[in-house]
Amino acid sequence: MRETQRPGGLLYALGDLKPQIDPTAWIAPTAVLIGDVRVGPGSNIWFNCVLRGDINPVIVGARTNIQDGTVVHVAYEKYPAIIGDDVTIGHAAIIHACTLENRAFIGMGATVLDGAVVEEAGLLGARGLLGPGKRIGRQELWAGAPARLVRQMSDEERDSWGVIGPRYVELANRYREGFRPID
Repeated sequence: MRETQRPGGLLYALGDLKPQIDPTAWIAPTAVLIGDVRVGPGSNIWFNCVLRGDINPVIVGARTNIQDGTVVHVAYEKYPAIIGDDVTIGHAAIIHACTLENRAFIGMGATVLDGAVVEEAGLLGARGLLGPGKRIGRQELWAGAPARLVRQMSDEERDSWGVIGPRYVELANRYREGFRPID
């Protein structure tokens, strides 16, 4: 990992804490990363996202996409924000001091709160609210506010939305190559 990257992203140190971004990750120019934020290979963080690792770390795995307007923050005590590999976080989500395991899917406008866990390939539907300390099991679909278990997803269902992550990696590469301001 390296401490600076291009193109884009507003990167800020907080004391000795600095963002660390893998050179293959793509950060949109209006995304803000503050403090101890670690972004893994092939991940992409889109426009107007804020990732704030000020009192605990924000850790983003490989090939994860964090879509426009999402906020990722941490809490005191034992609550970092840990986001695994191949995770999709929809537009305008709030991810607060929780754990999203590999291949988790968080719908647009959803909120995941302190100490909550979304296990591997778990899905929280759009505008869902997963309260503090709650847990979505492996391949479970939860929805609502407060979120409740809807059903277990089949492998076929899970695989059908598994194409989103690779498409965002591809899109990030397109932005890396051709995104530029117009004079």
